[in-house]
Amino acid sequence: MDGGAALNASGVAAAAAAGNGVQAGAGGERAEDASKQNLAQVTASIQKTLGLLHQLNLNVSSFSSASQLPLLQRLNALVAELDTMQKLAEGCNIQVPMEVVNLIDDGKNPDEFTRDVINSCIAKNQVTKGKTDAFKSLRKHLLEELEQAFPEDVEAYREIRATSAAESKRLAQSQSTLPNGDVKVKPEH
Repeated sequence: MDGGAALNASGVAAAAAAGNGVQAGAGGERAEDASKQNLAQVTASIQKTLGLLHQLNLNVSSFSSASQLPLLQRLNALVAELDTMQKLAEGCNIQVPMEVVNLIDDGKNPDEFTRDVINSCIAKNQVTKGKTDAFKSLRKHLLEELEQAFPEDVEAYREIRATSAAESKRLAQSQSTLPNGDVKVKPEH
């Protein structure tokens, strides 16, 4: 029974992995619909494979010489279904991090991976924010020190900086406005 349970666990891992991370194609809704249909077919194939594995487990656990032919038929059906699953999976664009698959194989919730990634991003964001705040503080301190030593040069720098910022703002506004006065939602590259 342990072999059937291990096969069943890996099948569950594959089923759970197949349901995560579907990425739609850039072609629009039709590519997304095709991807969803392919995913549904793969999921159905996984469910059928799990059923075949369960039947095989029952056949093996109560094996007798009379049940050899049904056992061979179910093994052939399993191999055919695995082949079908492989072919259907080629039409899916699914990307699942190996960490998620490993968590599922270990019997853990894949939401733990998501939580850990989000917590890691929050921590990195806080570190980055601290660095930018430190640079802003350093810039302010340097400008204060420079203003005491070179007041005319700092005033010229601030004028150039203000002119440059106003020009950048005007340029950004002119690029985001269409001839009819509407504002672009997404700038073109």
